[in-house]
Amino acid sequence: MAVLLWFGVGNAQAQVPLLRDVSLRTDTATYQLSRHTVVVQGEPTLFFWFRRDDETVELRLYPERIAGDKPLRLRRSADFQQLDSLTREPDGAWRTRLKFQDLTSSQFIRLVVEQPGATAEETLRDVVPLLPVAYTTVSLRAPDDELFVGEEKVLALNSSNPRNVRATGEWVRTDDFDYQVVRETNGMLRLHVLPKQLGRHTLTVKLQSERPMLQSGGKLSYQLPAVRQDFTVKASRLRFLTPDKRMVTLDENSRRRGVELILDNGRAFDLRRTYRVEDQEEPGGALIAELFTRQYLTNDRVLCYLRPFNTHRQTEGYLYLKQNDQALYVTNLDITPKTTITGVQVLHRGGDWTSSLSVSPGETVDVRLEGEGLQKARFHFEDLPVIPSDSSIRTDARVVLRVQVPTTFDKRKSSILNAGQPTGFALSVREFQRPHPLDFITVSYGETARPITRLNGPVLYGSTIRDVVFNFNANGIDSDNALYGKQFLSFEIRTINSKGELVEIRNVDNVVICPGDNSPRAVFYQDKQCRTDPLSLNALLGRKTYDLDDWSRIIVTVKHQAAQYSDAGFTQVVELVLKRKFKFDIDVSFPGGLLTKRAGETSYTEFGGISLATLAQFSFYNPEKINRLRPYKVGAGFVALNAFNLSNTNTSRDLGFVILGSVYPTRREAKLTFPLYLGGGYLLNKKQPFLMFGPGIGVRL
Repeated sequence: MAVLLWFGVGNAQAQVPLLRDVSLRTDTATYQLSRHTVVVQGEPTLFFWFRRDDETVELRLYPERIAGDKPLRLRRSADFQQLDSLTREPDGAWRTRLKFQDLTSSQFIRLVVEQPGATAEETLRDVVPLLPVAYTTVSLRAPDDELFVGEEKVLALNSSNPRNVRATGEWVRTDDFDYQVVRETNGMLRLHVLPKQLGRHTLTVKLQSERPMLQSGGKLSYQLPAVRQDFTVKASRLRFLTPDKRMVTLDENSRRRGVELILDNGRAFDLRRTYRVEDQEEPGGALIAELFTRQYLTNDRVLCYLRPFNTHRQTEGYLYLKQNDQALYVTNLDITPKTTITGVQVLHRGGDWTSSLSVSPGETVDVRLEGEGLQKARFHFEDLPVIPSDSSIRTDARVVLRVQVPTTFDKRKSSILNAGQPTGFALSVREFQRPHPLDFITVSYGETARPITRLNGPVLYGSTIRDVVFNFNANGIDSDNALYGKQFLSFEIRTINSKGELVEIRNVDNVVICPGDNSPRAVFYQDKQCRTDPLSLNALLGRKTYDLDDWSRIIVTVKHQAAQYSDAGFTQVVELVLKRKFKFDIDVSFPGGLLTKRAGETSYTEFGGISLATLAQFSFYNPEKINRLRPYKVGAGFVALNAFNLSNTNTSRDLGFVILGSVYPTRREAKLTFPLYLGGGYLLNKKQPFLMFGPGIGVRL
């Protein structure tokens, strides 16, 4: 819609003989001082209609003849900007263009035109007052025509020039309606209507403009056409009053002194009156709280005191403000008991909920708080960050938070706080105490030290074991990504002879190995109990390792102390066997039925009787088995042929030096054996060499 502006200019030529006429040309019309003037406060003023606040016009100045051809100039003004310099036109007029700044708000706009003279007294000056006029329309289109008594309705006002409508924000009171016109920050006009009478009524809104309109007869009017709208006003319905707080705590202090609460202005509120707050609209509802209205605020709200007496949840329904059992308004907020924690539990990764509040540095745990009034609480942990998690739970009775304990945490506990206040519960921070695989322990027994976890099964060692030493690699326990803490170990040392009989047993308990300097928690592990020196078996055993018999076994069982850990620890058995390749011994046997062949004879003798052989023999062990002999022996010694034949006619009795090989059965459980002999020697009586072979009798005690 076009907006018209007009200027009013005094008849300058009657006062100062400089200008004969002045014209302003807009994009729609041309206004001349000689034709388009109105009298404003007794002064002729040039008017013109405008549509925009920054309207651009063409200005033409017509000087009097007595002014001659001297140039004119236009004084600067904050109300407009001169776009061109004044130039002389063929018709004698001086032309320029002006761009106004804010025609709606600018007051007392004037054009000051001068023609410089030789002296200041000779300078001619003329003043042309201007009056912008605008055509402004305002309309109201309500989406429905129903209103309710006591309920404020906000409607939009449509205007062709909303900036030209004067919006004071003051309430206008009539018999049927109260209304106010306000301008929002975006420039839109809003009409607030508050009906007062039942029935069909017409709302008449009288508005004024910032810039006047020119009426017939040259009269100026600031009164806009009245806006009228018919409404059907019905009986009051409950209006929702929005509180500034969504939650109030019920405790002894709030019950006695009350809590400050700001509500929307209900219009029907009486100051310094107590209203009843119930949980149902009908009379006889449970008393939830009392509301005392204290004073009005500048933002059309009311400061109140709320004294709660019972708890209430918004999910349970609305709260009704009543006077004399008559519901006036409706509102809603949570009235909850004071935050109280009744129990705290901790969930470690891969574990179950436990009431133990111990956590370890570098660990991420879930903490579950149980009690009442927890949903409104602002829980945090002293110096510990809370990590947002999809699994976090927050209800009025339970809150689950995920907490991360930094590896650099240097306190023994972290208090659980609610809005900065201690709750009486705290997480106890203790070092990790988890069993680490025993690969940080090495053993040396004459060769290069080896991790004990690589010794799977007995180790056969063919040399003398001077000592068995266990070393501990403290830097092999903790790392940046995995913390285990102190390792509590026990050693059981047993020595067993070749027959499987226990020779000695020793137990070393409470061996504490602390992580080394590479651990992020190294400074927190310092303890006098921490062992750094090796563990030597010879320092513990009565019979030293170098004094053990062949095929003796040293069995060391290394394990974590179960009482120090919540998880099952690790166990490793180190078994060392003193291996030998052969055995030297003096053996007495009774060969019988030997066949002998002496040198120079062509045949073997008859089977002889029982002989007696004393031999120094070498026995050979099976390299694939422990303390198991091969079935053959080699030895040298003396044999008494037919030693048990005592008859005087025994011509075959003799004593000889022999080298014999024998074959024995390898069954350990056999006490009586029958070996086979094969060898030869030299008969000391007959003084001749001989060969012999045959069976014998062996007895094992």
